[in-house]
Amino acid sequence: MSADLLRTTYADLSDLVTGLTAGEGDRPSGCAGWTVLDLTQHLLDDARRGLVALATPAGGPVTSDAVAYWRSWQPTPDEDDGTAWRTRVRASTTGGLANLAPLYAGTAAAVGVAAGRVDAGERVGTQGWVLTAGDLCSTLAVEAAVHHLDLVAHLDRPGPGPAALAEVRRVLEGLHGGPLPAGWDDATAARRGTGREPLTDADRAELGTAADRFPLFG
Repeated sequence: MSADLLRTTYADLSDLVTGLTAGEGDRPSGCAGWTVLDLTQHLLDDARRGLVALATPAGGPVTSDAVAYWRSWQPTPDEDDGTAWRTRVRASTTGGLANLAPLYAGTAAAVGVAAGRVDAGERVGTQGWVLTAGDLCSTLAVEAAVHHLDLVAHLDRPGPGPAALAEVRRVLEGLHGGPLPAGWDDATAARRGTGREPLTDADRAELGTAADRFPLFG
């Protein structure tokens, strides 16, 4: 199931990216300080990481899963700034979306093929962690879905599909330790759970002291 979800999520994102115009590449994204072009470079980096991970069998016990992976992802502001700067520099040398978009689409398609060839329970390694391939697929799909929302934050383009957003919510509720507010649709849960949209006073009243733990991941 996770491999199917990843393929669908990546296909939707590829359709979006390859349909963007050069002018849209210069528009701001939902990631502060990043243009749509910059974020597409980041998406390519993540797809490449996924492709390598799916081809990297890991020995030893599983050390993370689809939820705990995000709990451990807590970069410092300096680390975030460094990543953003390196991404922007590399994106500036690509020649724009006309060159970057097909490269992303091809890599994303390759990830989908690789995911279908690996048993969901097989252990793979990425970023120092050992996960099952199924859980890795979840992490890749969640990141792609959240960044799909970022890409369309200032564009009149379709967002991620319902299955991808439902997986984001499932992971966020795992991090939260219970259901998120019922009044949030899945896209709202994704934006507020990751700090892309501030909590309202009503949200804080409903969440109580748990509101202090937001964003659940960034």
